[in-house]
Amino acid sequence: MANSAMRTAKLRAWWAHRQWLDGTHPGAAPAEVLAAAGWARSVGGAAPYLGLFARAGIGRAAVDAAVAALQVHELPSARGCTYVLPAADFALGLAAGASAPEGEIAAAGRHLDVGRDEIEKLCLAVVEVLGEGDPMEPAMIREAAGPAVRPLGDAGRRRGLSTTLPLALGLLQARGSIRRVPVNGRLDQQRYGYVRWDQPVRGSAAELAERYLSWAAPASVRHLRWFTGFTAATAKAALAPLDLVELPGTDLLLPAALADEFEDFTPPGEPSYALLAGIDGIHLLHRDLPRLVDPADAERPVPAAKEGRSFGSAADPQTHIVVDRGRIVGFWEYDTEQREIVHQLFVPADAALREAVRRTEAFVRDELGDARGFSLDSPKSRAPKIAAMRGAAAG
Repeated sequence: MANSAMRTAKLRAWWAHRQWLDGTHPGAAPAEVLAAAGWARSVGGAAPYLGLFARAGIGRAAVDAAVAALQVHELPSARGCTYVLPAADFALGLAAGASAPEGEIAAAGRHLDVGRDEIEKLCLAVVEVLGEGDPMEPAMIREAAGPAVRPLGDAGRRRGLSTTLPLALGLLQARGSIRRVPVNGRLDQQRYGYVRWDQPVRGSAAELAERYLSWAAPASVRHLRWFTGFTAATAKAALAPLDLVELPGTDLLLPAALADEFEDFTPPGEPSYALLAGIDGIHLLHRDLPRLVDPADAERPVPAAKEGRSFGSAADPQTHIVVDRGRIVGFWEYDTEQREIVHQLFVPADAALREAVRRTEAFVRDELGDARGFSLDSPKSRAPKIAAMRGAAAG
């Protein structure tokens, strides 16, 4: 049992170390962090900002400047999902997500009688409309493209497609022909315009697997398949050319070049706290929540969840998380009315933890204004969770 606990502590601390969550990289640029620690999942919430702040103390203005300068950008990438990537990975990220719009177009053909030729013609019209000017929002594109955009009626609305325009925009983004630009320059809001682009799309499955393992190893084939969306056969072929070792007694793979470093690694003796979004890479690169949760904490009730629902039974955290050396040690949310972080901790709050909360609270209050988990998150929707955390603290 002791050896098992030691190995768990070492793995967690190593993952946090590789994720740059050990406080050793203050002042790094956003692109540096994303290249080393992995792409940041973005769903219209504060996750990219919180992750970059926790890892390198990067403020919102510096992140927004990096976005404006195309040093980093939000792109459809792994599994067709949006991530914030460094410029060096734009081509690989687009290649990783290239199949997603093809699947959407095929589904529209089956269910909505949308032909491939129709979408290709619309793509040409969109690129012509965009020209070389300022970003255009979808409503402007739809008006300028005229009859090339076709309404899809009630059948389309039931499938989340009121017109054919989203299909063309998705395909053009995946091809690197256009890019989506946040209207106000911020990553935590979902209002976008589009501009022309000329971004190459290239990268193999093996390249993506190698990049993934540089951030997330030790990781299993199952973890790799979750992140990439690979089939079993594709994952096997992608891993074949890589020089990997398997950790004894596990199904976890590690690049051979990191084996000695991992063997010599010792978990830090002092805590290293970080307040992160629930979809931060420390969790979402593997999407294997139990590996970060102590057994006693797994039985904790999820704030404001249905009775009987425990933290360890969820696929993803239902709140933002507090992490120490790779272990999740608390829940947190931001109360916009009181302008403060509300938390439910699994460990006593020492001076280092209080300071981590204070710094993050000041960052959210002064630079972000809120810490939404995703685009539809709101102060009203999270109020029950905040109330439950306050009640747990009072009890």
